[in-house]
This record gives sequence, C-alpha cells and structure tokens, in this order.
Amino acid sequence: MTETELRQQISGLCRSLFDRGFSVGTAGNVSVRLPDGILMTPTNATLGDIDPERIAKVDFDGNHVAGDRPTKELFLHQAFYETRADAGAVVHLHSTWATALSCLEDTDPENCVPPLTPYVVMRVGPVRLVPYVRPGDPRAGDLIRDLGGAYAAVLLANHGTVVCGRNLFGACCAAEELEETAKLLIALRGLPARSLSSAQVSELSATFGRI
Repeated sequence: MTETELRQQISGLCRSLFDRGFSVGTAGNVSVRLPDGILMTPTNATLGDIDPERIAKVDFDGNHVAGDRPTKELFLHQAFYETRADAGAVVHLHSTWATALSCLEDTDPENCVPPLTPYVVMRVGPVRLVPYVRPGDPRAGDLIRDLGGAYAAVLLANHGTVVCGRNLFGACCAAEELEETAKLLIALRGLPARSLSSAQVSELSATFGRI
C-alpha cells in the first residue's frame, strides 16, 4: 500500500475501533511502519475523527517529519518496531476489559492471558504485564524493549494494551481479540474454567502460527 492508502486505512480502522467502543475520548493511538519512518495518530486526537492528511509522520529516531505532533506514547510504538522485525503496525488501546485485567492485583505478570480460545493463541499469543509508569514516560518503551521481542502484546499495568501485527488490519484484530479474551477471563473468575492444553496450543501454532 502507498503512504496515502495507509493514511486512509488508519483513519478508517481508527473510526471503526472508536465507533464500537474500543476507544473513548482521546484515548488510544495507532501507528504503521513505512520504509522511511512511522505514521502515527496525533496527540490529543480522538480515534473517531482522524484526518488522514494530519496523521503524524516521524523518522525511526522519533523526529517529527510531517503532519500534526505525534502521540505522546511514541515510545511504546518505537519499542515494538525496534525489537520485532515482523511488526508492521502497533495499536494501543484503553479498552475496558483488558484495562480492568491490567488493574487486578492477582493478574499473573508472566502469563496475563491463558489460552482460553484458539483465536487468542492464533491472533495474540502470550501476553506479558509490564509495570506502571505514567503515560508518555519513555521508560514504558524501555520496559517493552527489555522483553527482547518475545511478546507481540503486552498489558500496561493500570493503563491498557499495546499490540503489534504484521499489518494494521492484523494488529487491530489482535487488539480486539485481546479485549474479548480479557472479558471472558473476568466473566469466568471464580469458576472452574478450562484452558487449552499445551498440546492443543502447539497444534495451533504449528498449523496457523500467529496471524
């Protein structure tokens, strides 16, 4: 896709996320990797009304090249691009159920999202909880870099989710799948829930990989 087409796609998918309640107010941000930099939603912008021509463009060092000023969460996006060669897009949301999961004291930081369904295995993979830092703090990027690219999705403690994908559509689908799985996890709390077995997870990974 050309840069112009990607700008249109960002605008359209952001509006879809907003309209379906995955983002409220000015929460959340989205980016796409280009050959010569990164397209990124602007700071203090609602995902429901992203002007394609005003989407920020930065170089790989984070220097502002074009459009409005980029989101203050630039560091989250850079960290995934720097540590995962397969990351073509990054989606950061404050979606309700995943954010709730990030606030629970007993959420396992090493394994936030057990393999409840085949699609969370296929689209999201394992999820790590990273400690809280204030929004816009560059240390958030460092926490993701410290994971060495081992995770395509993280929960930010008391904040929300960051998910990468090979392309923007895939990243959005993964972010939505993570939200729905978090909803299932909270709905099943206290009940004798059954997760997929290691053999079943291995079969899914061998057959489909991570979409």
